[in-house]
Amino acid sequence: MKLIVTNDDGIEAQGLLTLARLASRWGDVVVVAPAEHQSGISHQLTNNRPIRVDALSENRYRVWGTPADCARLALNELAVDGDWVLSGINHGANLGVDVYESGTVAAAREAVFHGCKAMALSHYTIDDRPVDWQLAAARLQPVLERLFRQNLDAGCFLNINLPHPDHGETRLETRTAPVDTSPFKNTFTAEGNGYLHTGVYHERPRKTGSDVDLCFDGHITMSTIRV
Repeated sequence: MKLIVTNDDGIEAQGLLTLARLASRWGDVVVVAPAEHQSGISHQLTNNRPIRVDALSENRYRVWGTPADCARLALNELAVDGDWVLSGINHGANLGVDVYESGTVAAAREAVFHGCKAMALSHYTIDDRPVDWQLAAARLQPVLERLFRQNLDAGCFLNINLPHPDHGETRLETRTAPVDTSPFKNTFTAEGNGYLHTGVYHERPRKTGSDVDLCFDGHITMSTIRV
């Protein structure tokens, strides 16, 4: 099995390095990731200029473009026989309406457009608590083990979010959840000649049983997104 790994935090991000190492348990890994941080860029594509690609080593490519560019280039030029596109692990959750704004999610969505199976993977973060990436990999491993053995409906991809509990247990319950479409409460503070966004992520609305609600309560959430 060939697994394409990308993200929107950039090719040196710890979440991507963690995911690439974990994915190597199940097959050959090809990293095709942005050169720079691209968080919140959604599904932007580069069509008006050449996209520079640096081959850093065998099966490791740095792309001077967006996450969706990375998925498109991987499946059409750099790893055309890829079986899965895995996007992440994003530093920060992609829950609810984030799926429309996230570059991480956009890479998975672009992969589905090209007929490839895909999932976006993110890690919710609370305040200044650092992410333990080794623990995140241990929590994610049984989830991927199961998903790689299952079928995924055509035209769909998975959006998976790890919680950030204050304990080191590796076995967390995985819950299938609908995407919470409640709008994020946006607040701004005047600063200079403009406004600084000051919305608090973990104070967002949470419908009972939704991805936001369950992830905030300490569960790994999995949502199926149809394109």
